[in-house]
Amino acid sequence: MSDAETSGATSGATSGGTPGTPPGAGHGATPERSADPTEQSLWRPLRLLQAAMDAEIGRLYAEQQIEGLKPSYVMELLRLHARGPMTITELAASVERTHSALSQKVAAMRRDGWVTTVAGDDARSKKVALTDKARREVGRLAAEWRATEAAIAELEAEIPYPLSRVVGDIEQALARRGFRDRIAEKLAEDPAWG
Repeated sequence: MSDAETSGATSGATSGGTPGTPPGAGHGATPERSADPTEQSLWRPLRLLQAAMDAEIGRLYAEQQIEGLKPSYVMELLRLHARGPMTITELAASVERTHSALSQKVAAMRRDGWVTTVAGDDARSKKVALTDKARREVGRLAAEWRATEAAIAELEAEIPYPLSRVVGDIEQALARRGFRDRIAEKLAEDPAWG
């Protein structure tokens, strides 16, 4: 459950009273232009929430003495268990990540003892495969995945507007008008952009 953090609005810190609310917002004032634009971020609380939830999953691993496992490794480990060894390109496509990001993650998982590389279909290719350590733990990782999904479903049932619905609504809005175009429009209004 974690990983990617995008730039701009999703990676900055919030300031002012309400998390994600620009200074002066909600008080009838126009937000001030800060020397540090990262002091304002509407989506930083979401990133922090996900990081806190991942930390809780990490605590469960520690309590079970599963050493060196990060929550961000679990999808790839379970995918390799289900589908067998894959090239980085195949694994990246399977989990919808870039080759570069997956290559870095595989290097970290190899360093932590969860995956290894084996000969591929031809002499030039290599495939990522689970280590014995990973194969011993995969049943518990699948159990954690199912429990996490069930806990998320329970949380979504408790709130009036589930995050999965928010994501779907945002995807629909972006299909109507892309994020790049939205940002470009705002940049055109900002003399600092040129």
